[in-house]
Amino acid sequence: MGIDEILKLIETVQRTDIQELEVENGDWRVRIARTAGHVVHGPIVQPTYTPVAPIAPQPPLVLPIEADVNLEKSDRYVELASPMVGTFYRSSEPGAPAFVNENDMITPGQTLCIIEAMKLMNEIPSEIHARIVKILVENAQPVEYGQPLFLLEPA
Repeated sequence: MGIDEILKLIETVQRTDIQELEVENGDWRVRIARTAGHVVHGPIVQPTYTPVAPIAPQPPLVLPIEADVNLEKSDRYVELASPMVGTFYRSSEPGAPAFVNENDMITPGQTLCIIEAMKLMNEIPSEIHARIVKILVENAQPVEYGQPLFLLEPA
């Protein structure tokens, strides 16, 4: 059953007092009904979908450390927190070397890790000159917004 046949059925319902018509033909089943005196007519319109632009990742949060049981509490350390929910990766692909390791010196703009969110790979850059004191998340682990990723000692 094609669209032309369906349009003919709609016209038939419009010209008569038929309130409801149901036709089956093979795998097709069409039901046309009048509602409150109105008849649906015209071509069937397919909905259109507009792709939504991905949300740009927010810059990483740099928060003062609250406490760390493995490190002596100090005002000289800061935490770099996750700017989004996703999966934490230390390298660009499996088997590739990590972007950074503990005790590495980092510079602003240097990629520290990737957070995968909704199939998008978001590079997380450093905003400060610092030394990586500790990496707080294991590779390929889920992270939450604001969760500490790195413990840094500003240079």
